[in-house]
Amino acid sequence: MTPVTSSARRLMAYLGLWLLAGLALSGALVNAAWAAWLPALVLVLPMAVCLGFVAASAYYVCRSVELTRRGGFQTVVVFGAAAALSGGLWALLCLGWNALGSSLLALAGSEPMAVEPSAGGLLVAMPSGAGIMLFLLAGGLYLISLLIHDIWLAADQVRAAQGREARSLLQVRDAQLQMLRMQINPHFLFNSLNSISALTSQNAAAARAMTLELAAFFRQTLALAEKEHIALGDEIALCEHFLAVEKIRFGDKLRTDIRVSDAARAVLIPPMLLQPCVENAVKHGVQHVVGGGCVTVRAFVQETWLYVTIENPVDPDAPQATGTGKGLVNIRNRLATLYGGRARIGWTHHSDRFSLEMVLPTTVAAP
Repeated sequence: MTPVTSSARRLMAYLGLWLLAGLALSGALVNAAWAAWLPALVLVLPMAVCLGFVAASAYYVCRSVELTRRGGFQTVVVFGAAAALSGGLWALLCLGWNALGSSLLALAGSEPMAVEPSAGGLLVAMPSGAGIMLFLLAGGLYLISLLIHDIWLAADQVRAAQGREARSLLQVRDAQLQMLRMQINPHFLFNSLNSISALTSQNAAAARAMTLELAAFFRQTLALAEKEHIALGDEIALCEHFLAVEKIRFGDKLRTDIRVSDAARAVLIPPMLLQPCVENAVKHGVQHVVGGGCVTVRAFVQETWLYVTIENPVDPDAPQATGTGKGLVNIRNRLATLYGGRARIGWTHHSDRFSLEMVLPTTVAAP
């Protein structure tokens, strides 16, 4: 099915345009004193509609050879032959209808009303060379139709490619989320379980509190990872469960300072975006500092952007690569997949602290 005939509304609009063109051409014939209105309309309107369908058939010519597999010479030969054939057939059809239409009008009880008596029973007294003019007109219009349909098919191919790319990006995102569901650091789980085991005989209350926080963390992780976007406040709550477990493990060595504005808490972000960053802050930062330190989280909205910063101390004597693991690169790639160039993440390794900053476009959930 051609783009023109793909819907009744589009077909009616297409036929209406050709009928308007036929009316304009009929008026030109009358002004040129080649025919009266009735013979001109009888000749031109059916032929205009016929030419419209002939032009629409160019869609199949363009589809017969894909644009990406078509050479220049092949294009010239195929398009030229199709235009010549269509133009010739339509010109012959016009000349035949011009001769036949006068007889049909006579049978219907109307005079042909040809202005020129020498028209020889024709609807329109065409000048010499009219067949060539009709051939060139139809052939030219068919070539234009070929070019239009070529552009149409090229746009369809672009849209199809964009659709495939979008589906691929969705698959990548789903794979990333699936990986995140399985990527919870096993060392964190093993260390937590070992700590619970040790605390059971020394501090049962702390062991019970750590078990509850660990269960809440994993329960919320699984719930949030199923969603495409979550509120920043939910992600912060997940980070707080994680830090609560780590505080029981490290005691006073680990401190936290989390300040998130109300506007920032309502902003939607991809799930499991901040938690790996907070985990890195503990694993590659506070854990290796002799006196421990404070993990600082700040989030606020400015204009249409969400700003999130995470800072943690690092061992000044540790190599500079500490705290810049592969996980941060994965997060950067994930943001590029989801937001394109509208989001960014960057980090700075100072002598005694590590600083990370994210900037995301703000999207707020409907109330």
